[in-house]
Amino acid sequence: MRRGTWILVAAACATVLGILIGFHAGSAQDVKGKKPSASPTPYNPYPPGILPADLQSELDRVQREIAFIFQQALAEFRALPPPNLTGQPPILQGSGYAMVRTLGKLMNYDLNISVFRNTACASCHMPYAAFGPPIPSVNLTMIAYPGSFHFRAGKRNPQRYSYSPYFPVLQLNETQGLFFGGNFWDSRATGYLLQSPDAHQAQGPPVDTQEMMSPDTACIAFKLSQAEYRPLFEQVWGKDSLNIKFPSKTEEICATPGGAAVFGTDTTPVKLSPEDRLLANRAYDNWGQSISFYERSKEVSPFTSKFDAFLASPTTTPLTPDEMAGYALFRGKAACNTCHVDGRGSTQTPGTGFDGIPSTTTGTDTSHAATVNPLFTCFGSANEGLPLNPRNAFYYQTTPDFFGFTANPLGFGYRDLGMGTFLRSGFGTWPNPNATWIPFAPNVDGQFQVSSARNVAMVPLCPPGSPPGCVACPTTEAPGPYFQKEFFHNGYIKSLKQLVHFYNTRDLFAQPVTSGHCPPGTTEKVDCWPVPEVKNNIDMTTGNLALTDLEENQIVAFLQTLTDGFTTPYPNINTFTGACMTGAPGTANASASTQGNDSLIPTPPLPPCASAICGVAPFPSPPIP
Repeated sequence: MRRGTWILVAAACATVLGILIGFHAGSAQDVKGKKPSASPTPYNPYPPGILPADLQSELDRVQREIAFIFQQALAEFRALPPPNLTGQPPILQGSGYAMVRTLGKLMNYDLNISVFRNTACASCHMPYAAFGPPIPSVNLTMIAYPGSFHFRAGKRNPQRYSYSPYFPVLQLNETQGLFFGGNFWDSRATGYLLQSPDAHQAQGPPVDTQEMMSPDTACIAFKLSQAEYRPLFEQVWGKDSLNIKFPSKTEEICATPGGAAVFGTDTTPVKLSPEDRLLANRAYDNWGQSISFYERSKEVSPFTSKFDAFLASPTTTPLTPDEMAGYALFRGKAACNTCHVDGRGSTQTPGTGFDGIPSTTTGTDTSHAATVNPLFTCFGSANEGLPLNPRNAFYYQTTPDFFGFTANPLGFGYRDLGMGTFLRSGFGTWPNPNATWIPFAPNVDGQFQVSSARNVAMVPLCPPGSPPGCVACPTTEAPGPYFQKEFFHNGYIKSLKQLVHFYNTRDLFAQPVTSGHCPPGTTEKVDCWPVPEVKNNIDMTTGNLALTDLEENQIVAFLQTLTDGFTTPYPNINTFTGACMTGAPGTANASASTQGNDSLIPTPPLPPCASAICGVAPFPSPPIP
């Protein structure tokens, strides 16, 4: 399509947007006196029950919380001392750390960056959820979060990003034949260009068609040039860093979601000169670097858990008997630290814990910690054999939306092969920048990143001295009051008790059914585990650990010691203004073991894996049905 034709169509589209009824502007921040843009009538291809009834009010709540923290960051910006750029190479003496951290914080909570100025990075990553998904009802039901154009939704549980900056650049250890590093569940943020997977990850959501939805990375530079904190960006990255000559139609282009039919296959609809495109690209790199620095800071990844205090002085801050027993199990019989590395070796007996062979332990590890800041991850990936979760909103986005975009034309023919799809540069992921990795795709089908176990149990709390009325959800576990989380890439698991029980009994209670179809007399997630979505490359370290119910609970108790804020209050842990959940007697939520089971729905008859997923060479081996 010629540019002139595109502009006419874009103008017509903007006119239609201006007259549509049913707009929802939310509580987006104003930009230099401009009113926030509005989004059209929501896209809703979902059958009843997929979207939670309180979805819009919860999105509004999170917007208000984000706006509050954004104002906090603005105040921090204004209180910064004048920078002193000096030395060779030039360095922002004394205030450089605070300036870059504050800049990253402002960016993280800036609703204006999104196409309709109503979604920030923090919309899926709030501090009281360990910078993970902040809406309990979404975590319980639709799994993936809606983006700026409601209600397009992503395809996975938003991954927590505390400690994510510590993941190395994605690499293949050829001796072991294993991949390590990268960011995102499928490790597609390799960090190959910026040499930081976390900075690379931060460049994804602003232009993701399911998230903040800008159609061009230049739109982010454009909005940064309008931001209240532009002076801070220019102090950090240079006074001419945002002096870009944007075309007159930039505002209209950047107010249309990515994927819109009007763009065709054009990923750079903002037509800049080569010089200005270079500046815009550099600003986008700086965007990622600033956010990554914020995520590495003590405001996000501070090493302030009870476990950290225990490592510093076991006599001053001992673990309780249950916590200590859970830690011994974590390192031994349960084999958790074979992936979630704690700085010591595993004491699980090799060759046990799967295929009908209960886990045993070689004995108690009495060694001292070799690392005093363990990250509780091996930086690798694994297929744990999770069932397909039919609640995931992504499966239902099979029809065009207002802008002519269809997120998932494959429907239930979609299979999430994780890193395998990424290495093939396949559907719904990023291009693979290293051609030598492609042959390894069949070896990693179904594998997803081993996240840090740190902060897995973080919930909204009321620190000492909090004002009256502070909302606290003291746990993730039913019956509550509790904050409903979702675990693993597809959100299938709803409590830490279920998570440990899954590792413990996955193979013991395996059934040849899909989710929602467990045989009569069995209970899903208790004594029935449906078939894995992807049977290839399943990690057999766990699956039949022979843990008792008490031992499962002790591991949960240990995991709760990994929550930051024990030695120093965790910033903005008390900004949650929603409601805790409680489990009424007689419901599934009366127990952490069955938590969320009232929301199970039957998986429909599944078509074969779509050729766009499983028909891309090198083919999965064995073939995926």
